[in-house]
Amino acid sequence: LTPFLAAAGSLLLQQSQSLAEEITPPSPPVTSPPPKVVVEDALVSARIYDATAIGEPLAVGKDKSKVWEKLMNARIVYLGEAEQVPIRDDKELELEIVKNLKNRCVENQRPLALALEAFPSDLQNQLDQFMAKRIDGEGLKSFVSHWSAQRWQEYEPILKYCCDNEVRLVACGTPLKILRTVQAEGIRGLSKAERKAYAPPAGSGFISGFSSISRRSTMENHFPTQSIPFGPSSYLSAQARVVDEYNMSQIILKEVSDGGATSLLVVVTGANHVQFGSRGTGVPARISKKIQKKNQVAILLNPERQYIRREGDVPVADFLWYSAARPCSRNCFDRAEIARVMNAAGRQRDALPQDLQKGLDLGLVSPEVLQNFFDLEQYPLISELTHRFQGFRERLLADPKFLHRLAIEEAISITTTLLAQYERRKENFFEELDYVITDTARGIVVDFFTVWLPAPTISFLSNADGADNVDAIKGLLGSIPDNAFQKNLAGKDWNISHRLASVLVGGLKLASVGFISSIGAVASSNILYAVRKIFNPELVSNQQVKRSPILKTALVYGGFLGTSANLRYQIIAGIVEHRISDEFSSQIFLVNMLSFFVRTINSYWGTQQWVDLARFSGLQTRKTEQPSYLTSDSPNPAALECGAAEEANIDEFKNQ
Repeated sequence: LTPFLAAAGSLLLQQSQSLAEEITPPSPPVTSPPPKVVVEDALVSARIYDATAIGEPLAVGKDKSKVWEKLMNARIVYLGEAEQVPIRDDKELELEIVKNLKNRCVENQRPLALALEAFPSDLQNQLDQFMAKRIDGEGLKSFVSHWSAQRWQEYEPILKYCCDNEVRLVACGTPLKILRTVQAEGIRGLSKAERKAYAPPAGSGFISGFSSISRRSTMENHFPTQSIPFGPSSYLSAQARVVDEYNMSQIILKEVSDGGATSLLVVVTGANHVQFGSRGTGVPARISKKIQKKNQVAILLNPERQYIRREGDVPVADFLWYSAARPCSRNCFDRAEIARVMNAAGRQRDALPQDLQKGLDLGLVSPEVLQNFFDLEQYPLISELTHRFQGFRERLLADPKFLHRLAIEEAISITTTLLAQYERRKENFFEELDYVITDTARGIVVDFFTVWLPAPTISFLSNADGADNVDAIKGLLGSIPDNAFQKNLAGKDWNISHRLASVLVGGLKLASVGFISSIGAVASSNILYAVRKIFNPELVSNQQVKRSPILKTALVYGGFLGTSANLRYQIIAGIVEHRISDEFSSQIFLVNMLSFFVRTINSYWGTQQWVDLARFSGLQTRKTEQPSYLTSDSPNPAALECGAAEEANIDEFKNQ
């Protein structure tokens, strides 16, 4: 009864929505367009945490205006990227942040500059030539020949953007010759001129923090298991860091001074240099005498760990900034927004399903998903489905129109199957009603699973539960998308391997459904024929009965569902009803018509493929090869043939 309940629920939902639209008076048109800044916020689809909060870092909600306001009020914005294991997502985040800041600086008529530690300061002239377009990207690449090809590919987009949009590029790294000399011999290995240019003078404040670096660095306090090159307590490594930060701080101060009182400087450097730490360590703390900390904003990009800040502790940074595709296992959404949604709905946590409760405890449930759940509860039948059946809940939260898709598919299946059955059986339709019900039931079950399995889901149990036996399998299946074209969810990073795995797993599931349903349908038909023979032996007394090849039919039909049907429904669920329909989500009628049109074409094309496969495999004979047991003297040929041949003929009629 589940498909019929789903179809009825979909119809009731549509009628309720249309009735509500008729009763609700039209709202006055909004004349003022949304601010441009809000539109730009969508460009940076990331998770941001406030690291200055006491306790666990607080996830910033959908409204990130305060974050951008703090960045625009600063003179220097540090972007600390991973140093030990470079992450490609860092470069994508850096580019999006720079784009957004550039747009805001244009509105406020502020100059913007980008300082890159990756470029040594002795390459400033080459960067200026690149900005003036006297050399191209290949020419600039020749000056960093020690870079790997992948590293250049990661930096090339942001360099090109800065060149095209007049964002000044600043080389703030220490020259490689100086850095390698200090790492090998210490500051004493530098010449007098080099020491004067790159080493901090006595009494500058850099040397005072030198011993604390060698004994217990800020990195050791917050990341005790992560090592700094040449060892965290290495004497030469500490000297190299002092020289590097001194050189970087001098270039930053000069650039801020030359840029004027309204300039904004974005500094891209390693996370070790960005962290505030104790006074005297880290670039922000070292230059705080000349530029107050309130005018400096430090952002850590995709940090591996989050730490609880205690009262009196100096925060590691102002913000922790994650790309949307980075895995998230805890505290992914703004708990304050979630509390507001709960209060507005007048609901308590204990009244929610168990998986939602666990997701709320871990911060994995977004305010939008929670609001969708409360909206679905307004309809009694749908509310019953979402509370009692986890599968329905997971699919309706990911796609509120899931019942519409299911109702459309079942309507097409039932209508075409009954018409085909009537055309096939003619005047024997009601006499053979048991066979009709058997074939129709199999079609309903198969079509239900072809919509059910590739539909996108939102599940919280794979993250909340432990990894024991069955839970480990659930976690493995939960790590891949439900279909190959599903959009990345928050905290999910699906690559091409995950998407190919979803095709294989989906194919195995549908093949299993086809195998089991085919055996059940053919076996049920044969059982019904035997029962009919017992109660009405005269009906088949003079007939030669051909038993359907149950195993062969099941194998062929299972293989057909696992390959052709799986790929077709993956495309429908992933591209048509998940990506294209999302672009027109406000036009419900258009979306439903698109789904109906595509699914009708899919049904026709799929039936054509099944007929060809049935003929090729020998399950169905061609029209010119009519079998002897279907001759005109057989009073009830449909009752005798209840296997794959009949099913293929019925499918062929669907095409007509």
